[in-house]
Amino acid sequence: MTGLRLYTGNRLEILAHELSELLRIPLSSPMTEEIIVVQSKGMERWLAIQLAQRLGIWSNFRFPFPNAFVNDIFKKVLRELPEYPSFDPAVTTWQIMDLLPSLVDMPGFEIIKRYLGDGSDDLKLFQLSERIADLFDQYLLFRPQMVFGWENGADNHWQAILFRELLGVSGKCHRAAFGRYFLERLNSGYDAGEKEILLPERVSVFGISALPGFYMEIFAALANKIPVNLFLINPCREYWGDILSEWEIKRRTRRGDISYTVNADLYMEKGNSLLASLGKLGRDFFDLISELNCEEVTCFEDNDGDSLLSSIQSDILNLRDVSYGVSAKRAIDKYDTSIQIHSCHSPMREIEVLHDRLLEMFERDPDLKPGDILVMTPDIELYAPFIQAVFSAQTGHSKMIPFSIADRSIRRQSDLIDTFFTILGLEGSRFGASNVLGVLECPSVRRRFGITG
Repeated sequence: MTGLRLYTGNRLEILAHELSELLRIPLSSPMTEEIIVVQSKGMERWLAIQLAQRLGIWSNFRFPFPNAFVNDIFKKVLRELPEYPSFDPAVTTWQIMDLLPSLVDMPGFEIIKRYLGDGSDDLKLFQLSERIADLFDQYLLFRPQMVFGWENGADNHWQAILFRELLGVSGKCHRAAFGRYFLERLNSGYDAGEKEILLPERVSVFGISALPGFYMEIFAALANKIPVNLFLINPCREYWGDILSEWEIKRRTRRGDISYTVNADLYMEKGNSLLASLGKLGRDFFDLISELNCEEVTCFEDNDGDSLLSSIQSDILNLRDVSYGVSAKRAIDKYDTSIQIHSCHSPMREIEVLHDRLLEMFERDPDLKPGDILVMTPDIELYAPFIQAVFSAQTGHSKMIPFSIADRSIRRQSDLIDTFFTILGLEGSRFGASNVLGVLECPSVRRRFGITG
């Protein structure tokens, strides 16, 4: 059965259970691949374990990222178009670098000319071109209508002019154009099995915090041909699309966006102050979701416990704010450790404190297992060496905590790959002693040439 179905809940475990129940409905053949779109390798690994535990047998599946999935769908449906869209940032950077020197004397490029100076600094030109290429790539994803307007001659500022110049080099088969052609093809009565172009039998999207409208249009169009299921974390079961943070309320009041500035808080919804201040991205995403025609399945669970963490989660879930309308404060055990804040002087010290806290948790709760714990960080590449140093130091010891590091780039996961790129970088360099010794210190290089000591 085709259609878009939305599963929302406040716990990943509940959503994983709902997904496992859905997957119990078999596809047409055991050889047919199950497609589940995720946004990180960590989520892929966690979800694969959860499904294996719930289903007993879990195989013949694929966890593409949103961009990889959409590109694959484009290739299947739009075979008459180039295999890859133009405006790939890695290529566009060099095209912009080639075009800018000939454009800086045109009206509108004064700010670019001032930045580049006499044009003798190639590094500055490259860095600027790289930033512009990335910006154009984001425009294609988040502002496709603006890009189409530029194609048709709208606007004459430097970005629009430069984009039109790039069209003459790269062509008009960029990502936004692919999306438009794809939607036109599906809306024109395209059949899922036409000309041996087979769409997936079923697509699920799991645990993604936010997606741009470009992707949601693709998923909504696919839902007219195949079942598409969205499993999304929503911290609040009430509608919270209109809540505003204190800062947003003050800003709107200053700008005159409201008719009266007196007692503005009477008709500007605050909801839960923590959710309003930190949940803007999720709020906008669920507003986008609410515009889609979909069947919604809610699976929320209230954990109204006595700990600080459960109290905050319950307040967010029910859109409560203890600062307003609550006469008595909730009593929290003074020894409660459900939320802890540690201020450390270095990443190494942060990991050492984390290791100590985990040992304390295992000692306090014998049923707690390392597989039950997920540690998140905004920059895994920064912390990975320190994690290896601290957690690997206890190898063979009773305090050894099994661990794995997800979401690292392929280059950083392998010393051999990193060394290979270092060797490539030596050509044209001054062959600094530290760079050469860094290559010779690689275990693979040492083994290959018998270097010891």
